[in-house]
Amino acid sequence: MAPKKAKRRAGAEGSSNVFSMFDQTQIQEFKEAFTVIDQNRDGIIDKEDLRDTFAAMGRLNVKNEELDAMMKEASGPINFTVFLTMFGEKLK
Repeated sequence: MAPKKAKRRAGAEGSSNVFSMFDQTQIQEFKEAFTVIDQNRDGIIDKEDLRDTFAAMGRLNVKNEELDAMMKEASGPINFTVFLTMFGEKLK
């Protein structure tokens, strides 16, 4: 169980400034996008959420390797803070 706490703490430290990178309107838009992708509404984007999102957009045959590559862009579970951090890093 300690590794989970370490991952969360490390993720939180790395993203402590992420909310200051965006204004409230942008954060709300990211939250809406996160909610659309989080198909099962558990607060974490996982591979099945991505698969379901692609299916909703009409892309039904997404390869596992493609989804795995997307998931590997995050260092751990993708909650909203991690999601926002990932966008912040891409937009730097």
